[in-house]
Amino acid sequence: MSVILTYRGRSVSDADVAFLRTLIAAHPGMRRRAISQEVCRAWDWRQSNGALKDGVCRGLLLALHRAGHLELPPPRIQHTNRPEWRRRAADVPIDRTPVRVSLGELKPLVFRQVRRTPEEPLFNALLAQHHELGYVQPVGEQLKYLVYAGDRVVAALAWSSSAHGLSCRDEFIGWSVEAKRRNRHLLAYNSRFLIPPWVEVPHLASHVLGRMTRLLPVDWQRIYGHPVCFLETFVDPTRHRGTCYRAANWIVLGQTFGRGHRCPTMKPNRPVKLVLALPLVKSFRELLGGCRAQGMPESRHEVEYGSHRIG
Repeated sequence: MSVILTYRGRSVSDADVAFLRTLIAAHPGMRRRAISQEVCRAWDWRQSNGALKDGVCRGLLLALHRAGHLELPPPRIQHTNRPEWRRRAADVPIDRTPVRVSLGELKPLVFRQVRRTPEEPLFNALLAQHHELGYVQPVGEQLKYLVYAGDRVVAALAWSSSAHGLSCRDEFIGWSVEAKRRNRHLLAYNSRFLIPPWVEVPHLASHVLGRMTRLLPVDWQRIYGHPVCFLETFVDPTRHRGTCYRAANWIVLGQTFGRGHRCPTMKPNRPVKLVLALPLVKSFRELLGGCRAQGMPESRHEVEYGSHRIG
């Protein structure tokens, strides 16, 4: 059997395409989402927590459809690139009264995981209105946190699945292509971190990041059925230095090439970012299936930047 394409780690053969064509022909009235769910069940294509990989499967079916390998039913809604078709965060009233106290006076802080809760619209609105990158609906495994001091929100963090390919990260872990395909779900990406502009509390950002490293693996295990042992994020060096991450013991692994993982050419098409990471356990390389690359540090405690040691 020949492999027609590989999508998100799933290789599709000509026999798989024949199965898909038969399934679609046998259910002429079935919509695209229902087809993807049936395919996930037939292939036992599931997330670590047992949920169907419906979104990934729909992407695979669409790729096969666009390549002419099969014919999907027409979409129920014809989406366009017009702004009114894009998912927007709802408008939610937000208290913008200034908060100017010390970290000790602000405590205690309460961290709430708000995805799929009544507080999620508030999280989305905060990012949409006050984060420089705005609000973008994540895909895949994801968690959203609001940090409260009393009844006031003082921070918001979004975590999602890690990037597909980062050369400096992959070299640091020392893993093979197969090990990355098998274990990339054990990494989490901090896609958004917001301290609202009216909150002026010294050291709050690094304190929140430190607390998150203990809370996130527990919640990820509870919700998705597997732990995370390595965190990553990107920082635009033209805007920020990543000071709060460095103060929380994150380390700079290198830079991106300025290309998305689906970029059709080698030409950069987006800003170059710093890649910062935080291994959560000393044995992260063994857990991720990596091995130490020659000349790479054993752990984050061996990494230095100029005259400042991180760790």
